[in-house]
Amino acid sequence: MKIYVAGHRGLVGSAIVRNIEEHTQHSWVGRTRSELDLLDRKAVFNFLAEEKPDAVIIAAAKVGGIQANKSYPVEFLSENLQIETNLIDGSHAAGIEKLLFLGSSCIYPKLAGQPIKEEYLLTGELEKTNEAYAISKIAGLKLVESYRKQYGRKWISAMPTNVYGPGDNYDLENSHVLPALIRKFNDAKDQGLPSVTLWGSGTPKREFIYSDDLASACLFLLEHYDDDIAINVGSGKDLSILELANTIQEAVGFKGEVIWDKSRPDGTPRKLLDIQRILDLGWSPKVSLKEGISLTSEAFQREHR
Repeated sequence: MKIYVAGHRGLVGSAIVRNIEEHTQHSWVGRTRSELDLLDRKAVFNFLAEEKPDAVIIAAAKVGGIQANKSYPVEFLSENLQIETNLIDGSHAAGIEKLLFLGSSCIYPKLAGQPIKEEYLLTGELEKTNEAYAISKIAGLKLVESYRKQYGRKWISAMPTNVYGPGDNYDLENSHVLPALIRKFNDAKDQGLPSVTLWGSGTPKREFIYSDDLASACLFLLEHYDDDIAINVGSGKDLSILELANTIQEAVGFKGEVIWDKSRPDGTPRKLLDIQRILDLGWSPKVSLKEGISLTSEAFQREHR
């Protein structure tokens, strides 16, 4: 297949490109933001009609951590809605056979039962700190589902857990928790600081998946999955933010004190996905969290020094 990877320079998109090149016979195409503005509906439609890929993977999105989501809800809702509707509607107009839309585990209710099964979607209230982003992702997967129902498109959606890996966003103002911790501990070590202050209580639990594992799942699902249900993709294991911080502190080699600022928000208490559905299909993650953190920390030091 010729696969158009929307967002090919991002964390997930770049990992998908690596996996296509290293582990498949497929080819891929991509366009940078300067070459194709995904907010420009006409340009997206024209590109898809001219390029005619066999498959589209939508890994492009405006993303960020708790602070970014709280500060810019308009952008997180409006821009993501535009990106996904332009790509999905454009793929239909171009008659593209396969499409994979990537959602997020934040679409599930804040207090969903654990581990979170796919059918828990829309059964409770969302976490307020990233509600705008979650609503945009729910809209995207519902649009894919609607195209399946109304036009018989064999398109699918996947709900990944928290993704991390080389090429992540390490900006402390708008990054996710794992890359933010890598940045904080590396900066503190380099500057010889006596301590690092982290947000919240450290008690919330999170699940993480290495970007190359998610990439392999995406390509696997394109060939082996065809269902209305947006399928979960994760590692099947979670840990507290405190345990995560300890693991990253050890990997980086920071010897100072860790202080928890409990006046800062914790977010959802726990988010562990039930990944039995994709395990039953024959896919499983390969990279352990400890190995992935080590690889990501090494990549950060290469990329930012």
